Amino acid sequence: MVSVRFAPSPTGYLHIGNARAALINYLYALRNGGEFILRIDDTDLERSKPEYEEAIYRDFEWLGIKYSKTFRQSERFDRYKQVRDELIASGRLYPCYETPEDLDFKRKRQMAKGQPPIYDRAALSLTDAEKSTFETEGQTPHWRFKLDHEPIVWQDMVRGEVKFDGAQLSDPVLIRADGIFLYSLCSVVDDIDCAITHIIRGEDHVTNAATQIQLFKAVNGEKDFPITFGHTTLMMDEDGLPLSKRLGSLSLGQMRESGIEPMAIACLLARLGTSLSVEPLSTLEELASSFDLSIFSRTPPKFSEKDLWALNHKLYHLMPFEQVQQRLSVAGYADFSEAHWRAVHDNIEKIDDLKPWQAIFFGQLKGTCADTEFLKIALSLLPSGPWDENTWATWTTAVKETTARKGKELFMPLRQALTAMDHGPEMKALLPLIGMEKTKSRLCVA
Repeated sequence: MVSVRFAPSPTGYLHIGNARAALINYLYALRNGGEFILRIDDTDLERSKPEYEEAIYRDFEWLGIKYSKTFRQSERFDRYKQVRDELIASGRLYPCYETPEDLDFKRKRQMAKGQPPIYDRAALSLTDAEKSTFETEGQTPHWRFKLDHEPIVWQDMVRGEVKFDGAQLSDPVLIRADGIFLYSLCSVVDDIDCAITHIIRGEDHVTNAATQIQLFKAVNGEKDFPITFGHTTLMMDEDGLPLSKRLGSLSLGQMRESGIEPMAIACLLARLGTSLSVEPLSTLEELASSFDLSIFSRTPPKFSEKDLWALNHKLYHLMPFEQVQQRLSVAGYADFSEAHWRAVHDNIEKIDDLKPWQAIFFGQLKGTCADTEFLKIALSLLPSGPWDENTWATWTTAVKETTARKGKELFMPLRQALTAMDHGPEMKALLPLIGMEKTKSRLCVA
């Protein structure tokens, strides 16, 4: 069975880039009848905060992403220690005593000579006496994974065949000098224990994949590598610049507060970078039915907030009243009926855009038309009722015959008097909802 995971760190709020990675994984699982696991990468105990973790769960609920199980890496330190000891015993994990300054100096020397800044494995030559001296001086080691210097090749679901030469990669640090387990070790152990079948993430992890493939084999008893990778391109902004610099202003919490619909985010992010057109859909299941990772382009897609708001607007056109009724009540629009919603939903980008319409339908409104003589005539010709979708045509025909006005000169003053707007939905739908009494009141002049 297909099994995927999304693994955020609770060191900040989820942003639009995180949402894309989570949605891609979730839609892939839905399309293939698989499971989606939420892993909380909280091994950095100093920076991880409960409020950020709670926000992750809240954002997932809002997006409609359901996970079959969730766990925290901080609950699995004993397992990571077990693997650490096994890797040390097998000679694949070795201690290094260089300070950050030492490593920086080495890198600069290599680059000055035109050499790639790869760790020189000097620590492998240390004698037990030298290691003991470091320890006596209070210098604790960081631990590196010893890579096999051989070709590393895999078939990526997005990038096709990917090749690395193990000899051209630095042995990755798996444990810091302060004893903190780093991403690769914890992630690989978790992926093995959770039987993850596909790792789908951003292309900034491609080099990580090369080292993790060997780490998977080492942890898994040198068995065949069991996981398929897919590395998607990272989103850019409208100017083609890295979106990562702006992600702080694009948190999911802020988008939720601004009035963005979760399905607008899902529909846009799931299609960005593919040959499929972005269109408003009602459910994640519907979106998953056309999801295909193989059609994702190698060209970085551009994320546009304007496109997101445009999609938000289109979603309201499809949204039935039953789906939005409870939200309208909570937002302070409990008086809106299905007829009110149908009349104006094409004219809003977010729910709070209903505020002026609430005043038009239910409040006291002062129109913007100053043509008092025309309004007096229009008032005298108001139909007595019943009022329905034909009332507007009946009324304006009578006004036209009496005043000889037509087109904009006929319709605009009436719209301005009744709605205080120059544009909006068809007045034949609005007039019955405004009602006779409010219409008379707004047409009256002193």
